[in-house]
Amino acid sequence: MYVKSLIEKYPDVEVRVFRGGENVGVNPKINNMIPAYKASKYSLLLVSDSGIKMKEDTLSDMVLAMKENVGLVHQMPYTCDGAGLPSTLEKVYFGTFHARIYLTSDLFGVNCATGMSALMRKELLDNAGGFQAFGCYLAEDFFFAKAILEQNYKLAISTQPAAQNSGNASVSSFQNRISRWIKLRSAMVPHTALLEPFSECMLSGALAALSSYILFRTDPICFYLVHILVWFISDWILIHIVQNGNLPFNKFEFLVMWMFRECGAPYLFLHAILNPAIRWRTLEFKLKWGGKAEPLPARTNKNIIIKDPATIKFSKPEELCPLPLHVIN
Repeated sequence: MYVKSLIEKYPDVEVRVFRGGENVGVNPKINNMIPAYKASKYSLLLVSDSGIKMKEDTLSDMVLAMKENVGLVHQMPYTCDGAGLPSTLEKVYFGTFHARIYLTSDLFGVNCATGMSALMRKELLDNAGGFQAFGCYLAEDFFFAKAILEQNYKLAISTQPAAQNSGNASVSSFQNRISRWIKLRSAMVPHTALLEPFSECMLSGALAALSSYILFRTDPICFYLVHILVWFISDWILIHIVQNGNLPFNKFEFLVMWMFRECGAPYLFLHAILNPAIRWRTLEFKLKWGGKAEPLPARTNKNIIIKDPATIKFSKPEELCPLPLHVIN
């Protein structure tokens, strides 16, 4: 109904809407987008998750960032304002740790693109084999960017973050999501995954305090507390910059969720490394080195297969709106 209202609001824009997909790999998102990708005819292609809240000028901002030497423009993940501690936890994570790593990676030219909102040159994707060539990966966004970089194009970040608008935020779903991302990074870029724990406040502070004590005989407890305080203040400043406005929580709520996330980060990392199988919604996958995924049958406690991903079939792709051709998927 919402898409239909947009079509009626902009009758001069060519639109085609598709339902259904094609089974070209293990990635459900790629399978779902294949019919729209094959029907697309314009030079720029936008992939945007349904949970992303777009402003009226977001697409214009991304197009402006698409310079001649840029092949992919992506948005830094962030969240919409929400009520409750789970929403606060998500905003604290994406506005501090994730923002710090994301922006630093982009500064040094490291591939950090996420596919929740990305504008790409279709020609470059066609050169890499099209969407179907990425169906064997769960982290298709990373390999989109990798294929574009290999064609001597650059990546760029939009000035507007991708505002994730989750309707059912919970601590467990957040932790499962972060754990899944850690597993993906460990399979795709294991050398950076090994360094990831040392980028966390608590572990890096402990090592710095120990080093300072050995080298300069400083008080390690005092050093550690000052380190945490400086890190906390820096994150408080960073999340205000990313938010670009008033935060929906006070300093105490930020402190509680910040401490919860920082103290829980080592546990999440170890849990992800020790349990490498990835569960994505109702399916489970095994990752191979390099990022390729292999679907695993879902079984009961008695080892009875109840769902085999290899047997999943998509309904025949169906065009819901017989108008000419700008793709919304």
